[in-house]
Amino acid sequence: MTFEIILISWICKGFINVTTIICYGYCGSGNFLIIAYKELRKLEIDVLKAQRDLLGSKDNLLGLGFDSVVSLDNLYGIEYDDFASQIARLSLWLAEHQMNVLFEQELGASTPMLPLKESGHIVYGNSLRLDWNEVCPNNGSDEIYIVGNPPFGGSGNRTDEQTEDMTRVFKGFKKFKFLDYVTSWFWKGAQYIANSNAELALVSTNSIAQGEQVAMLFPYIFNLSIHIRFAYQTFPWRNNAKHNAAVHVVIIGLSAKSSSKKTIFKLINRAWHSETVGNISPYLISGSNIAVESRGIPIHDGSKMIYGNKPVDGGHLILTSEEKMNLIHNEPSSEKWIQRMLGSVEFLNSKERWCLWLVDESLSELTSNPEVYRKIEAVEKMRLASKKPATNKLADKPHLFGEIRQPSSGDYILVPRVSSERRRYIPMGFFSSDVISSDRNQMIPNGTLYDFGILNSIIHNEWMRLVTGRLKSDYNYSGTIVYNTFPFPDATDEQKKNIENLAEEILLARAGNAGMTLAELYDPDKMPDDLKQAHSTLDDAVDKLYRPQGFANTEERLAHLLARYEQLIEAEKQSKGKKKAK
Repeated sequence: MTFEIILISWICKGFINVTTIICYGYCGSGNFLIIAYKELRKLEIDVLKAQRDLLGSKDNLLGLGFDSVVSLDNLYGIEYDDFASQIARLSLWLAEHQMNVLFEQELGASTPMLPLKESGHIVYGNSLRLDWNEVCPNNGSDEIYIVGNPPFGGSGNRTDEQTEDMTRVFKGFKKFKFLDYVTSWFWKGAQYIANSNAELALVSTNSIAQGEQVAMLFPYIFNLSIHIRFAYQTFPWRNNAKHNAAVHVVIIGLSAKSSSKKTIFKLINRAWHSETVGNISPYLISGSNIAVESRGIPIHDGSKMIYGNKPVDGGHLILTSEEKMNLIHNEPSSEKWIQRMLGSVEFLNSKERWCLWLVDESLSELTSNPEVYRKIEAVEKMRLASKKPATNKLADKPHLFGEIRQPSSGDYILVPRVSSERRRYIPMGFFSSDVISSDRNQMIPNGTLYDFGILNSIIHNEWMRLVTGRLKSDYNYSGTIVYNTFPFPDATDEQKKNIENLAEEILLARAGNAGMTLAELYDPDKMPDDLKQAHSTLDDAVDKLYRPQGFANTEERLAHLLARYEQLIEAEKQSKGKKKAK
């Protein structure tokens, strides 16, 4: 099913009252408008044929006073490219001719098309800088439908012009530069449809309904008394261009009109299924309008999660196994400084990597090791050459990692920041403090087996899938938006001990499948049965910490977690209010 058919099926449901259809994004060569026009004309033909049958007449309808009321004059579009905007006008004329021919075939006659009069209101310009009310005035009562497939573009690959567009659209916003470019149309459109009968539906990358972007955008939209009327959850899409990679998109429909029933569409086994709900959350599931905001401290009583160590060294302090052996051969005294180092790739795939860990050494003491010192000088040179002042400052201590957070003693839980979307569970592990974790991981210093058990449960992994951002389609685990916001369950000491025992069973099941990497162990096509069973038993036990009957499915888990999160946030606000009052 194409975007156009999805959106036009929504428009056609309100056919009798349709006044205006607008394509604001870039209307391109008019595809949305053309299909909207054709589908409405087809629906109109069906209505007129039914009227004719009711009258019992076989005459053509023009003779009975019936004619088409679907006009090109009710179609509006804004296009950034002048040539494309002219093609759109021509294409609409052709579409009108095609539908007039069909009208005559089905009903006996049609209004003459010549001389050409209407061609739709196609405006050449930047839709983010034009006043939409000047293009199509919204008087509040007209039925106006806005549809489009605006440019996507993440926060890291915008042009200067696009950044200026967003600066204008999000005037007064503090963090808009972290939003995807496509969100500009949602915010501009929300302001246009507020307090009116107009409605909006846009195609977007699924990233705007994930991670930190949700809290940066949707609360402002909801504050305009606008709700999500319908939503198509994530589905893959690619166009017909050569070498075009698939993107994961959503379709979100916004409305200011009150409605007790909203619809969520889900792609299951390549077929669309619908669910009627009372409210659609900004995560495009059934639930309240609460948006999970990133936090610096946990909302729960669990251990603290911190970022891994960031080298900022140009690779000069990092060693392969071969480089490690050569260095020890040439300078045996350097062995005491070499530590095992894990990024997410090494952790998941059992690969070896090493680093020079010189935290307790001074530069003057390192001059007696020429090879080590040459590496340090290379780090200094790299940092001084950087355009970033903060990196330049790190050149004062070139023998140290740029950012150091490694625990000085004990064990820690390692959580890879990036993990495949195919995995049901993000693999995590325990390591001693002498194994250096890179910034490709998160760490929980002195993390307990209970912490490990909760984080490895399905309910935590489903929370992660709900609120985390994505790196392409892979999970991008963040301590501030996933871990710190996760509503841990209330548990007695006895219940905690049970979770610890079940967590240990997972570690034992992994150990019992020696020779398989974590990437293989957690590949859904290769996961051993004993590991599956260990996780399933843990999942059931953790679910029942939240409520005795557990949960039947993902939707129940997430609805419960969001409600609990909302309660915890409210309780935190009240507690802060009481402290201020004192």
